[in-house]
Amino acid sequence: MCGLGDDGFEGEAADLEAGIWVRGVDYLSGWRDAREAAAELGDALRLVGVETAGLRLRAASGPDGSGVVRLELSAASAREVAMLARVAAARLGRAGWPVAGVRCWIGALWARRRP
Repeated sequence: MCGLGDDGFEGEAADLEAGIWVRGVDYLSGWRDAREAAAELGDALRLVGVETAGLRLRAASGPDGSGVVRLELSAASAREVAMLARVAAARLGRAGWPVAGVRCWIGALWARRRP
């Protein structure tokens, strides 16, 4: 997922009108870092079986030059990612809400993801 248009990337067009550029701020390094992070996130989402149709990851730089990744996905995919995050939180013992219902989903989730 490192190339433009590969597996859900719809391009990484620069939005030059999005903000004021400050002389001396290294926006390019932040954008490069965000581009790598977007590729990693896209690969991870694909690995766990999240539907990549309609998935859009866009690298950008924040006002301070730090990398920013913008994620856009369908409502169904957003719910799937939310469920995966809850499952991961339950498995790691980080869930701050009742996880009894999530634990029963773990077996079904992993059974569904295995080829």
